[in-house]
Amino acid sequence: MNIVEKLQTVIILIAVGTGLLLGQLSLVEQHAEMFIIPFLLLMLYGLFLTIPLTGLKNAFKNITFLSTNIVLNFLWTPLLAWGLGAIFLSEYPAIWLGFILLLVTPCTDWYLIFTSIAKGNIPLSTSVLPVNLLLQILLLPIYLFIFSGTMETFELSTVLENVLFVLFVPFILASLTRYFLKKKKKVLEKKVIPFFASSQIVFLCLTIVAMFASQGSYLLNNLGIILIMFLPLLLYFSINFIVAQTAGKLLNFRYEDTISLNITIIARNSPVALALVLIAFPDQPLIALALIIGPLIELPVLAIIAQLLLKIGKVKTENI
Repeated sequence: MNIVEKLQTVIILIAVGTGLLLGQLSLVEQHAEMFIIPFLLLMLYGLFLTIPLTGLKNAFKNITFLSTNIVLNFLWTPLLAWGLGAIFLSEYPAIWLGFILLLVTPCTDWYLIFTSIAKGNIPLSTSVLPVNLLLQILLLPIYLFIFSGTMETFELSTVLENVLFVLFVPFILASLTRYFLKKKKKVLEKKVIPFFASSQIVFLCLTIVAMFASQGSYLLNNLGIILIMFLPLLLYFSINFIVAQTAGKLLNFRYEDTISLNITIIARNSPVALALVLIAFPDQPLIALALIIGPLIELPVLAIIAQLLLKIGKVKTENI
């Protein structure tokens, strides 16, 4: 875990603060929105470029784990997110939608770090990464249609057009880049991919700065969202921890595989969801704020869960 990965949440918060400060300047606030889309497209292009889908076939070597991962991440978790939101966030539809979009996108990066800390099955966790990425790209518009439709507060046609544009354009461009540079593999793997891998956080932060600069004064009055989201997020992590442990026992997974399942269904991919929200709901900054606050709670929880899994694994080893 390099220094940027360790400080990712802090860096994002600095970007939020910078945007809020710049947003106090009327000239910046008026023009900041025009920079959101270009920075978003660059960030997502880099993300899709750094995750090759050629590894998809590896996921099918363990059908039981793959199918469990898909059911829990893409069927169970959306229902759980909606239910928790209905109980705790029904009075705040924008926060509720942000909460759902945060939880329906499985993580594609730092979950491997916490899996490693907890001594889970890294190759197994890595094998489902491209599946999780591809499914969330395909399903996000569907989730958006279903859940925002039930809230009846958002213009679905405009939202879906924006989502399809911001997800599929960079995805196609990244695929074309890989195709045209397949004969120049060294250039692709030694220069192009490393550059975009290291610059994703830069483009994400520039997007956040632009977003918060364009909506700065409104957001400053709504920072209480942290307290509103804390309990439903904590319940989500607790419930899915128990669900993964139960599924692992019922399916007779090795404990290392159960750890991988645990982290895979708990860690979320807020940058992708945030990118979607910034383009789909430019006039609903509370949705974006919900996605930014999510990792502030998620990262400490993941660190605690990793240590808890280590202790459980140690007890199991001693009892063998």
